Order: sequence, then structure tokens, then C-alpha cells
Amino acid sequence: MSDYLVKATAFGGQVRAYAIQSTELVNEACERQDTWPTTSAALGRTLTITTMMGAMLKGDDKLTVKVEGDGPIGAIVADGNAKGDVRGYVKNPHVDFESNSQGKLDVRRAVGTNGTISIVKDLGLKNNFTGQVPIVSGEISEDFTYYFVTSEQVPSAVGAGVLVDTDYSILAAGGFIIQMMPGATEKTISTVEERISKVPAISTLIQEGKTPEDILAMFFEGVEWHILSTTDVRFKCQCSKERTEEVIASLGDEEIDEMIREDGGAEATCHFCNQVYHLTVDDLEALKGSQDNH
Repeated sequence: MSDYLVKATAFGGQVRAYAIQSTELVNEACERQDTWPTTSAALGRTLTITTMMGAMLKGDDKLTVKVEGDGPIGAIVADGNAKGDVRGYVKNPHVDFESNSQGKLDVRRAVGTNGTISIVKDLGLKNNFTGQVPIVSGEISEDFTYYFVTSEQVPSAVGAGVLVDTDYSILAAGGFIIQMMPGATEKTISTVEERISKVPAISTLIQEGKTPEDILAMFFEGVEWHILSTTDVRFKCQCSKERTEEVIASLGDEEIDEMIREDGGAEATCHFCNQVYHLTVDDLEALKGSQDNH
């Protein structure tokens, strides 16, 4: 089953909810980054949450998420948009540890417990919206829960999980974000909190074949709720040879001459998808002077 995301509302509009199956997109990202299991879990959780945050945007809006802790994996960066596209990378993909005391991948140790999460939203306005909060746990879901409450003043519960197979492929990945809208009653809040505390690990539910709709139904059993939209989601990079050429052209003719002289060409690798672009001496010669025309 392809990855997709469901947006819903419940309790007469007091609650907004998102649920996602993200197994394939996380698997593709981890394959491209050659991540080891603990890093796969950290990157996968970040991508899953970024995809859901993208679903909160409209039109051509997009966002960039950066999780920058003091752990050995370094920074995790992810981009998402309103169309269901997401991409991401991690600075040090080859990090793995023994399971933690709960028998789970030790994401906290990999990410670190000191640092920041920053979100930059490009909403097509003159200035981007930027929010930044300290990392509070390193488990990522809890850190984003803190971000929503602190930076966006929206009480939220965020959950994301990734199950990694013995061959390092992704068995299951998914997540949810449940948000309280202005005017949500104490009764609604306590009911939702209780439901969240009883729902099993999200990656286990996905592995068992539960759909995003099934997961939302567990949260809202016995309550009226409505699906607002269903969106296909995917790993999609925006890099291209043309974009690479634009970047190199922007360096100026002197820099390009140096590449020709010293390297006999140029090679650029995309951080996000590890696609390698080769430019020959002829390619580079053709780029010279192109900035003068802009």
C-alpha cells in the first residue's frame, strides 16, 4: 500500500488530527542516506512529522525542519510541502547503538538532549515564519509536541514511529498529530489524552496493517469525527542538473576557471538524495558569462 496521510476533525471541530503511513518514503530516504538502524529511526520520525506539518500548509507553501542536537548523528534536515512531498538527510548516517532499557532503538542517545529544533515556513510572504525551541528529550515526537505548544501555542500530541528490519530496510513507519482547537473543553482534552495514552506504538499498528483511518478511529471511538482530506505522500527531491548549473554559474567566471584548471570539470552531490551531477569542461565553459545575462 502506498504512503498516504489523512486529515480529520472530531468532537464538533474541537480537535484537528492527522495520521500517516510513511513506510515507503522513510525507506527510500534511509536507502539513499545509507542510514544505520538508530539513525533510520531518528530520520524517519523527523520525515514523518515534517510530512504531516506540510499538510498544515496551503498551495505552494513549504517548510524546512532542522533537528540539531549534541548527539553523534549531528543535524537532521527535512523539507516538506502542502502537496505531500518530503525529503531529508542526516549529517552522520552511520550511527547505531544497543537498544535502550525499553528494548527500543536509542534515538535519544543518537540525537542528543541538548540543542534546538527550528522550523522555517515559506508562506510566500516577504518574510518567512521561523520558530525555534530547545530539544527537551531527543526522542523527537516529544520535542515536536513541545514545539507546537511553545512556538505555535497549539496544544498538540505528536507521535511518530519507525520499525527497522534486520537488513536495515524499513518494516513500518507512521505517525499522528492531534491538536486542540481554541474552545476545546476540559472534558474533550482529558478524553483525548486518555485515548492517546492507551494506543499502542504507532509503528506496531502500521506493521499490523492498520491504516491511518484505523488509527484515528482508535483515538475517536464512540465520538463523531470526519475525514477532511486524504493525500498521497512521497519522498521527492527538487534537485536537478539545471539547478546545479545555476549554483555553479552564480560562483562567477574566476571560480569556474579554477574548476576547469584544477579539476578538469565539476562534481556535485545532493545532500538530500545523494544524486551525483557531473559537469564536463564543456559544460563549465558554457556556464561562463551566464550570470551577466541575469
